[in-house]
Formats: sequence, structure tokens, C-alpha cells
Amino acid sequence: MSKARNPAFTAETQKQIGRLQAEGWYHSIRFPDGHVTRGHQSEDQLRTRLAQFPIPQDLTGKRILDIGAWDGWFSFEMERRGATVVAVDVREYETFLQARAALGSKVEYRIDDVVDITPERYGYFDIVLFLGVLYHLKHPLLALERVCALSTDIMCVESYVTNASPDAAAAMEFYEQRELCGQFDNWVGPNLACLLAFCRTAGFARVDLKSVLDQRAHVACYRKWADRTGAGEAPVIVAVENSLRGGTQFERRADEYASLWFKSGAQGLTCDTVFPRVGEFGVRPAIVDSTGGDGWLVNFVVPPGLEDGWHDVQVAVADSRWSNAAPMALGLAGPAPEMPQAGGPLEIAMVTDGKTWEHDRVRSGPGACVSLWVRGLVGSDVEIMLDGRSHPVTFVSRPDAQGLVQVNAMLPPDVVAGSLAIGVRSGAVQSPLRLVVVY
Repeated sequence: MSKARNPAFTAETQKQIGRLQAEGWYHSIRFPDGHVTRGHQSEDQLRTRLAQFPIPQDLTGKRILDIGAWDGWFSFEMERRGATVVAVDVREYETFLQARAALGSKVEYRIDDVVDITPERYGYFDIVLFLGVLYHLKHPLLALERVCALSTDIMCVESYVTNASPDAAAAMEFYEQRELCGQFDNWVGPNLACLLAFCRTAGFARVDLKSVLDQRAHVACYRKWADRTGAGEAPVIVAVENSLRGGTQFERRADEYASLWFKSGAQGLTCDTVFPRVGEFGVRPAIVDSTGGDGWLVNFVVPPGLEDGWHDVQVAVADSRWSNAAPMALGLAGPAPEMPQAGGPLEIAMVTDGKTWEHDRVRSGPGACVSLWVRGLVGSDVEIMLDGRSHPVTFVSRPDAQGLVQVNAMLPPDVVAGSLAIGVRSGAVQSPLRLVVVY
């Protein structure tokens, strides 16, 4: 029987709710005169909850968001440690206002729905507290994505879980009425595996389970990969494109995934040993597949919270160094800065298969890629021509010492074996065509 539907669990929770309603305070807050509010949770209980997370004692210079602040104990504790704090709740609590006044606090208090908390309206935060909120939401994954976009370092998640086994199949109970503790605002009950999967899917690089206490899981979610000092050979990015539409253009406010093709001599790569990042934000892969030989494909969600503009995509594997950078555009069109465009006559110096590097021969089929080395490009307003049809590119390098620019593109699935006339165009300037063999 699920604990949510266990009569004994429900009866005890109903008693706790009754005491809370009678006392008026959920948090026990100590005022300057020594008075402590008679909260449902003691100071020791609140300290224990907070201690599950890797939050420094000195938060000077940090900006922190406390979502679901209630009476404000966590907000005021973050402020006491030196942070600038914004507290948010879905309704105004008089107890929070009383405590803030008594403490002489400068915590900013805002009333808002979690899905409406955006970087445009709130800015960014070093640490986000998301404690005891998730199971109150109809759309928990959407909320985690929105909160991920606000955080630049770590988000601390505490949630009720139906079971504490990380090895169980991910599952979540949905409560249409008052099945969880008789409360109408309890909507979902994820198991631990589901909660961890939600946090990974929301766009965090690393998701660390810290503890499970009294049916509540404590999870630290990081936006960046841990410091990587590997000395292994760096992968080589062959192409990056929008998984749905192709090309290097992405919409920042959409649920967009990128497909990244790279070459690496590493063996047996998995989602746990491939580390993509866009700018400074890492993100855990959704899929890692071998494409044959030393070729690999990784799919990943575009990290939430990136601003419009051009961003560098890189990848590392196992103990390797970081790869070369490939451009990705969010919320805009046009050439990437400091990238090649036509500066004179265009000449294709060499054409190879993008994965095998065979000269003037390109494989067809899923994931087929062609690489061109072009002379005369000095920016990135570039497309390739395949038998007279324009096609978007997926990678444009900066010029090498010989002035050659590498231009990569995925071959469309309708390309068949035979001869293929290939060219490159930048603005109104087009190179002479070059014939390659497709097999």
C-alpha cells in the first residue's frame, strides 16, 4: 500500500495540520528578544533539513531565491549568513511579514506562481531553495525547468517521495482529489527514481542524492560539471544541430534538444561518461550512441536560462580534455560573431566524409556528414549546395594557419549513392562545384 493512502499516515498528518492551524506558525523562528514562535517544526528540525545540502556558512556576495518560503526561516537564515535573498510564495503569509519586521530583515518578499518566475523578471541566483514544494504542483517537471533557468550554481530540492529506492523504475502517483494526507493541494507523489530523473531531465548537469529522511528526499542539483582536469585526448566535434529542425538555430523558450556528433577514441561511452556543455552550463545527455568506428552521437536538452545570442558548445568524455567549440544560436538568426563569411572568391580545397575523413567519398544513411575545407571565408553566413539545393551547415570553424575554414553539414536522408555536386555559398558568393562519390 502506498504510504499516501495508508490510513495511519493520513490520520497522523491530519493531526499535524490541526496543530499547525491552531498554532499559526509552521517554522519556529527566534526573535532578537529571545522569544521563539511555537512552530510546527522546531529549530532543530529546520536546521537538520537545511544541513542536508552543501550550503556554505558564509554566503557573502551570494544571491539566493527561496521558493515556497512560508514563515521564512530558510530565507532569514540565508540572510543571516550574508546572502541577498528573494523569498517567493503563492500567497502572502502574515507570519512572514511579522517575522521580517521583528528581525529587521531586508529579505525581498514576492507573491507569484513558480511557473511565472523567470530570469527576465527575477534575474539569476547562485542558490535556489525548492523545499517542500514539488508535490504541491500539477506540473512538477515544468516547474523544475523554470527553476533550473534561474539558478547559476545549485538548486536544493526537498520533496515527499513514495519510496526511497533509487533502483526502482521511475514512477509517480497523481492525486486527483485529497488522496495524499487529505490535502487538496497535494497533487503528485514521485518515487525517488522519478524525482532524480525529473531533476536530470530539467537540465541540470549533476544530480546528487544527499539523503532521505522521514519520506522526504534531499537532492542537490548542479548547473555545471565538476572541475575537469583530465589529460586524455580531447574529442573532436563534427557537427551540432537542432534535433528537430536541423541547423544551428534554437529557440530559447522552447523545449529544444541538440544533436552533437563527435569523434573520440574512448570506448563504451554512456550518459554517465559524456559531458556536454553550452557556455558554462553543463547538461546530462539524454542519449549517447556509437555511430561506428570512433564516431559518437549525443542528444541533450538545451540548458535552461541561456540568454539570446551565440554560445559555444563543447564536450568532454571520461578523463579527456574539452573538445573544440561549435557555435549554437539561441533566439536569433544571422552570422556568428568572429566567424567566417565571404571575403573574396570561394574555393573548396578539400572534401571528406565527416567521420571517416575519406577524400572525395561520403557515406550515406543516418548520421551521414560531409566536411569541406574552404578558402576565402571570413565570417559564418554559410550554407552548402547539394546538386543545386541549399542546405544548412552544422559546424563552421575559425580559419586555420593556411586560411582554410572547415564547414560541416549533415547529409539529408534522401541523398542516394552516386555522384553529388557540392559547393559552398556565403551571401551572394558561391564556390565552383566539386564532385564527390556518395556510397
